[in-house]
Amino acid sequence: MWSSNPVATRLQIKWPIIQAPMAGGATTPALVAAVSKAGGLGSLGAAYMSAEQIRVAIRSIREITDKPFAVSLFIPEAFDPNEEIASGVASEMNAVRDELGIPHDPHVSRFTETFEEQMAVVLEEKVSVFSFTFGLLEQRWLAELKKQGATVIGTATTTREAVALEASGVDMIAAQGSEAGGHRGSFLPDSPSNLVGTMALVPQLVDRVKIPVIAAGGIMDGRGIAAALALGAGAAQLGTAFLTCTESGAHTLHKAALRETSDEQIVLTRAFSGKWARGIQNEFMTRLSPHDHELPSYPIQNALTKDIRAAAGKNQRCEYMSMWAGQAASLTREMSASELLLQLVAETEQVVSRLYKSETDR
Repeated sequence: MWSSNPVATRLQIKWPIIQAPMAGGATTPALVAAVSKAGGLGSLGAAYMSAEQIRVAIRSIREITDKPFAVSLFIPEAFDPNEEIASGVASEMNAVRDELGIPHDPHVSRFTETFEEQMAVVLEEKVSVFSFTFGLLEQRWLAELKKQGATVIGTATTTREAVALEASGVDMIAAQGSEAGGHRGSFLPDSPSNLVGTMALVPQLVDRVKIPVIAAGGIMDGRGIAAALALGAGAAQLGTAFLTCTESGAHTLHKAALRETSDEQIVLTRAFSGKWARGIQNEFMTRLSPHDHELPSYPIQNALTKDIRAAAGKNQRCEYMSMWAGQAASLTREMSASELLLQLVAETEQVVSRLYKSETDR
């Protein structure tokens, strides 16, 4: 059976299907719990949450299900909080603020949540699966997680990154292909040149590392899951596919845009956060594009656009919202997360059965 493999066994899930940990509110406790209850692995994208918010979310998930789920964080990156903002960038963003009716040049008191505090909660709550992106996890944290019996998953966008993650001691690697929505997990170095497609990345990682590989990027249905497994992946991770689910916390305009978009409208941008991320092209990306080389680095730009994104969502202005999406976003479907998971399982079984039948008919 395609569902019976070491990854599913290790994660204690029925199906080797993982709901990607999308930060920013999309992965609500209801969504995470629904996926886990249905037999997959739900994932809480907790990078932008305070320590206490993470604790509340974890406990909310546990009130709904006793099934395993993952909590995911961003590895902190060095940055200069006093980095000067280019006048062209500041001027363009203030022009957008004028349209939204919010003050110019807001003061930013905190650029990121405190990773130490976030990790403390992860350990205190004894999560069974911890995943991360943007780098390598410090050995002290890895040791504590392992001591508790947690499964640790790192993110790689290249073979070099996968090798580094394996050497660090993680249990599994999420192979993030270039088709994936949201932020690129690249860290050696963080560059758009690390755009290896999922179909090319997965088999190379499978052949290079000894730990299980999870395919991520552009997978939307059973065809993609079957293809990932055929390439040697132990599981498939889907993010965009779950954004239009009933339990998703994505903005209604974001959900609508996902259903209406085309493959040519899904592009990479640094406009919203200073880090390369894939989403639906809109006015904000277009206006900031001429200033791309002047944009502040992550997480500074991310913090500087927070007020714009919030006001855009409140005022129903999707042209200034960050609407992350994978390359195959047009394949999204509207249904509950449990219905989608069961549909994915049925589709995968149909593909596997068809391929098996073709082979036996020879």
